[in-house]
Formats: sequence, C-alpha cells, structure tokens
Amino acid sequence: MSCGDPHETDCSEVLDHLYEFLDREMPDSDCNKFESHFEECSPCLEKYGLEQAVKKLVKRCCGHDDVPTDLRSKVMGRIDLIRSGQAVPDQDITAQDFTASADLPIAGNEA
Repeated sequence: MSCGDPHETDCSEVLDHLYEFLDREMPDSDCNKFESHFEECSPCLEKYGLEQAVKKLVKRCCGHDDVPTDLRSKVMGRIDLIRSGQAVPDQDITAQDFTASADLPIAGNEA
C-alpha cells in the first residue's frame, strides 16, 4: 500500500514495521521517523489506528492468558509468511492449537 505521495520514509517500510512501532521494539530515531510519516500520510495513519485498536482489544480480552510457546511460534511464522507475500498454508494453525496446547479460560467464558 502506498498513498502515492513521496515521503522521507516510504509507506511500505512503515507498514512492514508497524508492529515493531506499536510494540516500541525499535530505536527512538525510527519511532520519530514513523511518527513524522503518520503526520503526513493519512492512509498509513488509518492503518496504524486500526492496528492499535486491535492490539488494545486483544489485550483487554486476552491480556491475562499465557500464550503457549509453540502456538506463538506458529502465529509469528504465519505473520512472517504474510508479510513476505508468500502463500500461507490453510492448515498451518488450527483451532486445536488454541485449545489443546493450553487449558486456559477464554475471557468472558469462565465457568
């Protein structure tokens, strides 16, 4: 995605590293570049706002559950495949991975 306008930091770079920005897992100098980009690029700002809202929702609903290491690895691997534009297998992650690997209550469904 690109808004078509020239920026000091390209839209593709911002979107490729959006989660690192959201999680503050990048140097302050890069965070500053991204913040400047969002000030001048409304499509990227919109995407940032959407991802920020999803992150807050997930934290609110699931913030107290520990994620099994193997499930986290599978999810992160799938995200990496999507980011790189590679085909993603349909059966890579199953619902069973979420329930069988940890007997954790789902927020709002505690018995």
